[in-house]
Amino acid sequence: MPTAALSQEAACSQVTAVETPPPPLPRYEQPPVPAPGYLWSPGYWSWDEDAGDYYWVPGTWVQPPRPGLLWTPGYWGWLAGAYIFHPGYWGERVGFYGGVNYGFGYSGIGYEGGRWDRGQFFYNSTVNNVRNVTIRNVYQKTVVVNETVNNVSYNGGRGGVETRPTAADRAVAKEQHFAPTPLQRKHVEVASHDTRLFNRTNGGAPPVVATPRPAVLNGRDIVRPRPPAEVVPANTDRPRPEDLKRARPEDPSRQRLEESRRPSETPARQSPADEGRKVAPRELERERTPSPEAAPRPLAPEERRREEIRVPEARPDSAPRPEPRPEPMARPAARPEIEARPAAPAVRPEPQREEMGAPPRRGPSGEERSGERPEERRPEQR
Repeated sequence: MPTAALSQEAACSQVTAVETPPPPLPRYEQPPVPAPGYLWSPGYWSWDEDAGDYYWVPGTWVQPPRPGLLWTPGYWGWLAGAYIFHPGYWGERVGFYGGVNYGFGYSGIGYEGGRWDRGQFFYNSTVNNVRNVTIRNVYQKTVVVNETVNNVSYNGGRGGVETRPTAADRAVAKEQHFAPTPLQRKHVEVASHDTRLFNRTNGGAPPVVATPRPAVLNGRDIVRPRPPAEVVPANTDRPRPEDLKRARPEDPSRQRLEESRRPSETPARQSPADEGRKVAPRELERERTPSPEAAPRPLAPEERRREEIRVPEARPDSAPRPEPRPEPMARPAARPEIEARPAAPAVRPEPQREEMGAPPRRGPSGEERSGERPEERRPEQR
């Protein structure tokens, strides 16, 4: 790792050391390729000594110093108690860039965004935006990232990427390198003068994250960052506020309130025509279902005969009814016998009348005719 750093520092610019780590990398979409022969230079955080703050250098499409060269992006690495920036460089092969996943072919190890073939650069359409551009040199190759995708922007230290350079990376570090082009340096200088790109101003979410051409930070073609929820992949597992709002109606308390409100709202919105339509099917159901009132309605004798025929069909259904002991219901028939017993004394008054009339029969019939009382006669006889 120190060997790679020394070779990059000798080929490029002076080393920058900072005590605090750089902010996470923002996630963004790549602008389309402006023309054939342009290579992608991913965005990164740079340091301004005068401002004492990090600022974002937007990713952009650049032309190499000559055909056949590839761009190795710079990276921040923890070394000797500080974060040191290792500048990027041009070379025939892509070297070590700290294992930082910049995207668009730079997955942390090597480069899968394209390749040179006979002086022509061929683009991998799976990681590069080649839409709406007349580029014939295109191929497709799936890029698989074995490590967890994150937006960590530095190597080593606390929370940094733990990737170390391999033997092949050390061999690339000893090869001939070329410094960034003048247009690339101008691009960094323009970004350093834009206060919108500083971390203190944007809080780690710069308003401009990528451009189709270097040193152009305004216009309709600039690329803005994705929403904050998509910046860190781990945040995608958390519920979004929109999902929580949609889930609120599922609460039982709110469902009860909605159900209580629905009956009051529905009759106001219904029109008389709708009410008539609702009544019609109910009447049809009543006509279909046999009711006791529907039996006497038919007037024709033929229909009455049919009903009489239907009655025995219904008797088997009523057959189980006498099973729950219909005999106790027949016992009240014996009550008239009990009622007949008191009826006998009702006939007895006739003999009572005969007993009441017996004394006048015992006495002479003449007494009744004369009207004399028996009490008056008794003293006279004595």
